[in-house]
Amino acid sequence: MRTIKLGTSDLDVPVVAVGMMRINTISRPEVETLIGTAMDHGANFFDHADIYGKGACEEIFADAVGMNSSVREGMILQSKCGIRDGMFDFSREHILASVDGILKRLKTEYLDILLLHRPDALVEPDEVAAAFDQLEQEGKVRYFGVSNQQPRQIELLKKSVRQPLLANQLQLSITNANMITQGFNVNMENDEAVNRDGGILDYCRLHDITIQPWSPFQFGFFEGVFLDNPKFPELNAKVNEIAAKYGVSNTTIAIAWILRHPAKMQPVTGTTTPQRLADCLKAADVHLTREEWYAILLAAGNTLP
Repeated sequence: MRTIKLGTSDLDVPVVAVGMMRINTISRPEVETLIGTAMDHGANFFDHADIYGKGACEEIFADAVGMNSSVREGMILQSKCGIRDGMFDFSREHILASVDGILKRLKTEYLDILLLHRPDALVEPDEVAAAFDQLEQEGKVRYFGVSNQQPRQIELLKKSVRQPLLANQLQLSITNANMITQGFNVNMENDEAVNRDGGILDYCRLHDITIQPWSPFQFGFFEGVFLDNPKFPELNAKVNEIAAKYGVSNTTIAIAWILRHPAKMQPVTGTTTPQRLADCLKAADVHLTREEWYAILLAAGNTLP
């Protein structure tokens, strides 16, 4: 598996992360097979969150891998906190309590990466900084980042937080690519010109923050997948054409499209199907041409000014 550096750190991570959000919907043997497939392909980066299955996904994962110190050292574990029922919470107290719960469920003494999950309108940067300092000093978290945050929100945190914020999880797929397409439409009056994220793509590139695209196969906000969907005939025809050229699946091409971007993103899978996961991971070895990348973008209904 090809690797990249996570943000400005020296941590080498696989270019594709394996998301564990839905493993509470499959059986224990299926979870074991899924994780085994990832490890067999060198994809040892597993993404969690304390809200996935209300914590059950982290417990299921730890049990499935038979977590111990030897198993743990062969994995990179990332989790997220900050979402509570009816609110977001980046208070020092909640961050610390959340991490303790995550570590207990994962049966580990430390997280490699902790992300703050969705911006909290009531955030106090000094409280986040105090929590991060304590977690780092106690050896409970090695690296830190955010999720779904725009540049000014990150800058606000950096006012107090002294640790580098290495990653930012953001929704991105071929059909949800405003992060990219707004850059074509500067000073235009069309809808694509609307800046919905404060220029987060260029910001992350400027500051060496690794973007981790989530829902790489979804259109809309969890409306469904675009692959093999009759709503997207031109897109699927183009993706299938390119997939046939490379001798891979359409799943592989959808991930390869994200990896082709020079921002050096690390897409997060969400599948619970071992074969589909394997197809996602094969994208690390596919390098689309510029012509292919743009052809896919346009086939999704995007236009160039």
